[in-house]
Amino acid sequence: MLKKISLTLISILFTFCHGYNAVSSTSLDDVMNGKCTIIDLTYPLNSGNAYWPGASYSPFKYETVATLENDGVFSGIYSAPEHLGTHIDAPNHFENNQISVDKLKLEALIGPAAVIDISTKVAGNADYQLTAEDIILWEKSNGLIQNGSIVLLNTGWWTKWNDYDKYKNADENNKLHFPGYSEDAAIFLIEKRNIKGIGIDTLSADYGISSDFIVHHIINGEGKYILENVANLDKLPPNGATLVIAPIKIEGGSGGQTRIWAILPPQ
Repeated sequence: MLKKISLTLISILFTFCHGYNAVSSTSLDDVMNGKCTIIDLTYPLNSGNAYWPGASYSPFKYETVATLENDGVFSGIYSAPEHLGTHIDAPNHFENNQISVDKLKLEALIGPAAVIDISTKVAGNADYQLTAEDIILWEKSNGLIQNGSIVLLNTGWWTKWNDYDKYKNADENNKLHFPGYSEDAAIFLIEKRNIKGIGIDTLSADYGISSDFIVHHIINGEGKYILENVANLDKLPPNGATLVIAPIKIEGGSGGQTRIWAILPPQ
């Protein structure tokens, strides 16, 4: 009886968090019974993970401190910058008086995904920025971005993930070159579409050569989050997926490593 009550409450929460029609075709039972397609949008943590190339940042490190052979238990310790690998930028990352990662609520971390593919444009311009016009064009084919959506930008940059130098793409002046969101796209998504957050398959939601990080200021300034280094965006349809985001709970943290699942309804 307790299990049935718990499942009912979770299902109600699952539906409440979305508030969109696609949820009616996906139940928690469908997910648990393997009827849905689940796509992991998270890169595994290892020493090869991309991280923001700042002076105080460092690669992921893992050390075994106990083994089954010697200690009867396997255990390790690890260290990593908050903004390494697949991670979340909490609202306090770029703005004062905004919440830290441990304060993000579950209902903000579940929502419909809108996946915009600009990989063709990026192929000819590494510094390309998604525009508001791109979003409107996407909506003509896929419908309006729903209230409470999480917008994901597939730039095709994920193809460089296994080569950190190519992924950060620094020039001779150490300026980075990779695509991102534009200022007008960020404003449009906040003011016109009431999104929960945005994500991208690069090191930053701002394009590489940005110096003012205006997209971060706009998104974080509205209490929204940013997902970076998101994996497998090429495996998602433009819409119809539900995202479940589970960030590490660092008290007072500006972000941290994050597991992200996309749930596609039964066919």
